[in-house]
Amino acid sequence: MSVSLAPVKNTIPSYPLLKLDGSGPCMIQVRRANGIDAHIEPAFLKPHRKDFYLFVFSQGGGSRHWVDFIPYTVRPNHFYFTVPHQVLLKEETQPLKGFSACFTEEFLQLEENRTLRRLPIIQNPASAHELELSDADMAYIGDVMDKMATEYKQGGDWQNQMLTSWLRVLVIYLSRIYNEQYGETRITENYCHLKHFQQLIAQHYETVHNVNTYAELLNLTPGYLNDVVKQQSGKTAITHIHNRLVMEAKRRLLHTDLSVKQIADELGFEDAAYFNRFFKRLTDATPIAYRQQIREKYR
Repeated sequence: MSVSLAPVKNTIPSYPLLKLDGSGPCMIQVRRANGIDAHIEPAFLKPHRKDFYLFVFSQGGGSRHWVDFIPYTVRPNHFYFTVPHQVLLKEETQPLKGFSACFTEEFLQLEENRTLRRLPIIQNPASAHELELSDADMAYIGDVMDKMATEYKQGGDWQNQMLTSWLRVLVIYLSRIYNEQYGETRITENYCHLKHFQQLIAQHYETVHNVNTYAELLNLTPGYLNDVVKQQSGKTAITHIHNRLVMEAKRRLLHTDLSVKQIADELGFEDAAYFNRFFKRLTDATPIAYRQQIREKYR
């Protein structure tokens, strides 16, 4: 099936998590979808980023979405999840029956929630976006998210504590399923070093391109950081940095009309010529050639 991924004119927009009435930002949000009314936000029909974690429990529906370069058709008896800053696109929207829960990085940084960050569904070592659910899983998760949606709508004393408690139950339960389907990853100190390194790259990839600076931010020596990252991932530290730069370049080449020079500037390269050489060395194609190839593929 072909798809037209219409590029945005400038950079890819990023949207914060807002209260349902749009009155301001929030750290957690829960919605119930009735399977009849389609919840459509026009901005989400174009390439965009969400500045928060998104969990979707599907009891029925058939919408088609893209997460970076991977298409997903929402299916019943499945659970979908994305992390902040990925490029998302709703290609086709149909009514969803189920629930969604959103929460921010700030929510995970609260003292009472920090243990959630270490769970597999949040760490996502397999870079997955989808879980297949059994009938028992459907019943359990449906019950938990129904309670969350009711609490979110009704409000009252201790609402945040109630929502946090239910979310903790949900994330732990989903992490069990995650390990069953994608393999268990032991959360060691070295694994945490890898994830912290990746989180720092996500924050600083536009300005920091060298291992030494990341090592300083982590209070590690460059050699030790490289050894840990390679042992945990099979890739060197500089490869992780370069891969993130290439991914961001590909996102902008596909989803925006920015020139190669503008993309090079945004990603912190000294000049477009160096960016061209860097991109071709890692992808075997120039940025212009890649843009032509990827747009032909997805149109």
